[in-house]
Amino acid sequence: MSTTDKKYRIGILGASGYVGAELVRLLAHHPHAEIDFLTADRKAGEPLGEAFPHLAGLDLPDLMHIDEIEWPGIDIDVVFCALPHGATQEIVRGLFHATGHSFVDEMIIEGRDDLIAAVEKPIRVIDLSADFRLTDTDVYARWYGHEHLAPAVQSWAVYGLSECARAEIVGAPLVACPGCYPTAALLPLTPLLQRGMIKTEDIIIDAKSGVSGAGRAAREASLYTEVAGGLHAYGIASHRHTPEIEQQLGLAAGGPLAVNFTPHLAPMSRGILASIYVRLAAGQTAADLRAALAEAYAGEPFVTVVDEGVLPATRHVRGSNNCRIGVFEDRLAGRAILISVIDNLVKGASGQAVQNMNIALGLEETAGLAQEALFP
Repeated sequence: MSTTDKKYRIGILGASGYVGAELVRLLAHHPHAEIDFLTADRKAGEPLGEAFPHLAGLDLPDLMHIDEIEWPGIDIDVVFCALPHGATQEIVRGLFHATGHSFVDEMIIEGRDDLIAAVEKPIRVIDLSADFRLTDTDVYARWYGHEHLAPAVQSWAVYGLSECARAEIVGAPLVACPGCYPTAALLPLTPLLQRGMIKTEDIIIDAKSGVSGAGRAAREASLYTEVAGGLHAYGIASHRHTPEIEQQLGLAAGGPLAVNFTPHLAPMSRGILASIYVRLAAGQTAADLRAALAEAYAGEPFVTVVDEGVLPATRHVRGSNNCRIGVFEDRLAGRAILISVIDNLVKGASGQAVQNMNIALGLEETAGLAQEALFP
């Protein structure tokens, strides 16, 4: 990693949501980041401290409307997109066109991949929405209910599960950060499927998330009285993170697969706990799985495979970019249980986005992310 003292100029689109606020919190003290602009919709024109009092002491620009940005010639190195799903595609397409990529569509239509690779990419985009995670735009249309609006740009996107895509992230103009649920599921499952240690059928992912995963917009289902003191499932057999999980696990396994994924809303502000049930391949044990995961993530700054018998909990990763993974023998023969915990707003969103920026720019991967978890 580079030891440069250079400051990179940063813009954040959608800074008034939970994910945007976490980006500001992490980047405000990043040794190589200088935040140049922050956009919002309803809160445009307000100081950041009015939207988020906990960030009031930072010397940062006021929130502005995205239409106020004049992209051509703008001196920005990295743009983080923390916009709602479906809102990012046209904006990113327009951004690339305005900053020197106006002939991208024509080149792709003509099959000129050689020219595409040679295009100067002066701005890197780190997208935290779901708009560029699915490589097949027809799959995107089926699950998100509308046609993909930037299929040419999609071909440039790298799926940014940091620990599994470092080489691809370095040269990518567009990094599509994984969703929170997929991050919690993919980190324990990917190495095991790559090694053929678990069977590809009958993978069950039972995951619980804090309410911040639903975003900051006012919704009846997110009201305190609707979620406090209870727990409920949602998106049963239809959650939009399902094709994302299956896409990446299929790549790891070397062929298509399907998973049973059910998310739940838990009465806490942040955190994800995924209980994952798998069938062992012939000759494998839970201890073998634990050893393989420990080997796969040896030396990783943010992923820890806990010792036998240790139970990962969301309170162990709160406010951090960490993921903790436990492996347990099931009482049913031939099965094992994986427990994975992350903070949905950090490793599941903004923290992984900053980690991807660090990788892309050749910076120390832990820059801006080295803080320990908050406890209690």
